[in-house]
Amino acid sequence: MVYESKHPLVKHKITLLRDAATKPKKFRELIREVTLLLSYEATADLAVKEGIVQTPLETAVGYELQDKIGLVPVLRAGLGMVNGFWEMMPSAEVWHIGLYRDEKTLQPVSYYNKLPTSPTVGVCLVLDPMLATGGSASATIDILKKWGAKRIKFVGILAAPEGIAELHKNHPDVPIHIAQIDERLNDFGFIMPGLGDAGDRQFGTA
Repeated sequence: MVYESKHPLVKHKITLLRDAATKPKKFRELIREVTLLLSYEATADLAVKEGIVQTPLETAVGYELQDKIGLVPVLRAGLGMVNGFWEMMPSAEVWHIGLYRDEKTLQPVSYYNKLPTSPTVGVCLVLDPMLATGGSASATIDILKKWGAKRIKFVGILAAPEGIAELHKNHPDVPIHIAQIDERLNDFGFIMPGLGDAGDRQFGTA
């Protein structure tokens, strides 16, 4: 399933992200803000346990989150999305996977993996601002499934139809939560109209 956000605040902030005049500091802030909004939508089906809480006046029925969450930012662009989730779920674990896209083949190349020996969380959220060709997302999910992760979701800012199709083909069981679906990929594998290179724009390395 693909879940594209319809929230007006998301649409507004995506427009600011697209603007070539947006500086790295503001760009990072917008990535965090959009992620914060996406986190609400992407975690709507997490399991909770009912319990009793003592208010200042009397007892009330309350709920405690049951699922243990792992955030898996795809280096380096995914790093900017971590704080948005941490603001909502400060106890979430963070595990890093490093992939880069070969400029000639457009295929992902793995260079870093900091996962523990066995899964420590029930739900893994793969964070990557751009779902372009779908190669990096698919490769990351391959790694997580081999690791033993049972429940995985992908969360991103922009997606191309080609990337969605590729991720669905390789991992039809993984829901995709995205802020906005764009028109297409260009010949260099960039999302169009897009927002440029999300990593470069966050870290000021364009």
